[in-house]
Parts: sequence; C-alpha cells; structure tokens
Amino acid sequence: MRASRRVGAALAAAFAIAGCSADGTSNSAATAAAADELVEVTITTADGDKRFRVETARTAAEQAQGLMYRTDIPDDGGMLFHPYPPDGTGPREASFWMKNTPTPLDLLFIRADGSIARIAENAAPFSEAQIRSGEPIAAVLELKGGKAAENLISPGDKVRFAGGPGT
Repeated sequence: MRASRRVGAALAAAFAIAGCSADGTSNSAATAAAADELVEVTITTADGDKRFRVETARTAAEQAQGLMYRTDIPDDGGMLFHPYPPDGTGPREASFWMKNTPTPLDLLFIRADGSIARIAENAAPFSEAQIRSGEPIAAVLELKGGKAAENLISPGDKVRFAGGPGT
C-alpha cells in the first residue's frame, strides 16, 4: 500500500497492501515471479477442506505489487502474502487497501497458529479505505471476492500451506 509519508517499519507495512507499489507504479516483474510459484492452500472449514492454488508474494516488492491491476484471477486462485511482514520480524498488525485493484477481493488474515483471525469480504475495487487485520497476523490470503462465503470459510478456520503458520 502507498501511505502518507511514514518512516521505517510503518511505511514498509503500509506498502504491503493489496496491489500498490511504493511509488504507485505497476511492477509486472514481481507479478510474473509470483505467478511462477503457485502454492496449494487448504482451508479446513466446518463444511470440509477447501483448496486453492495461489500465487505467492514473499518479498517486499511482491507484496507491494499484490494483485494490483489484475482482472485474471482464477476461481481457485488468489495471492498469499507470506511471510507477513516480509522482513521476518514476526507477526504484526496489517493494513491493506484496494487502490489500483479492479477486482473485488476477500482478504483472510491468518494468525501465527494458522487460524483465520478476520475475513474482509468483497473489498471494494479501487478503494483507498484501510482494511485492518485487527491483531498481529503471520500471513494474508487474498481470494476473488465472494469466495469466502461461497466456500463457507469463517474466522477460526485453519489454513495450511507448505512452510505456513501452524505447520
């Protein structure tokens, strides 16, 4: 996310927003690198396991780019921000926005134990409103808007992926 002039870790955290680079420009190289590495994510719900194959955003540059400008998100796709934050300092509160993101998204904020802390459903495209995790998180999973409800995904459900929290 691009935020007003903040310094240090606050600015770095601000850039890890759904799809905006630090300078406000597109970073297609980061998007291409993320697309090359699909990760299977399994969410255990009361209705059974739900599986997604998502791109990864591991570095600060990849997390800054996120799904900005993207309209080609597969139904079982999305983006996993892990580790969050990418500087390796451990879980902390996150704040995302939808600037330059034309597709509605569900943001799943994932605790260090792998459980979902909060779901922000159908985040409005292009919005600059802050979407906060509400507590320290270790990862964020972005899915196409409406996928959390469609798959009966709820706070408290467990999220698993290779190298992920709680694994």
